[in-house]
Amino acid sequence: MYESISDPYCYPNSTVLKNIPGLITHAELDRFEAIATARRFQEAMPGGRWSVRHYRAVHHHIFQDVYPWAGRLRTVRISKGDSVFCYPERLAIELRRVFENLRRSGVLRRRDRAGFAAGAAHFLAELNAINAFRDGNGRAQLAFVALLAAQAGHPLDLGRLDPAAFLSAMIASFHGNEEPLATHLMALIV
Repeated sequence: MYESISDPYCYPNSTVLKNIPGLITHAELDRFEAIATARRFQEAMPGGRWSVRHYRAVHHHIFQDVYPWAGRLRTVRISKGDSVFCYPERLAIELRRVFENLRRSGVLRRRDRAGFAAGAAHFLAELNAINAFRDGNGRAQLAFVALLAAQAGHPLDLGRLDPAAFLSAMIASFHGNEEPLATHLMALIV
């Protein structure tokens, strides 16, 4: 669970995120979220121009049945463990910078497998450091990178993803070591 001070996203005197069905326990919300998002992952993800708007549309698609703020940038400061994510007042600026860099890179097209994996790892590490949404960042990031990989000619088989190892690689990338993340992405390319 993310840590946040004075969180308007949660029910009063609770750490449960306000949600569309009005569930008030973590267990109920976790169960509902897993089912609702799994259903949305079975559908085609939104297309777009590899922009902030496109990324927000992917988050909205995945979480539209769960959270009323799906696809909207967060307005509170959050952290996870010792990792403090981008302050909300900088989200738009940082996202714009990351997506401009993605466009300048040719959206990672015309790269060999290793080049794509390294570029995607860097992009994913930056998106993760930003953590644009109040919740669901990892799933939105991974879904967006899978779309990016497919258009670049390096589709990913997410069924081969080892969640614990991938999380460890994401944490390493947050601290500046993108190599494990690139290695994991390389292993997912089919």
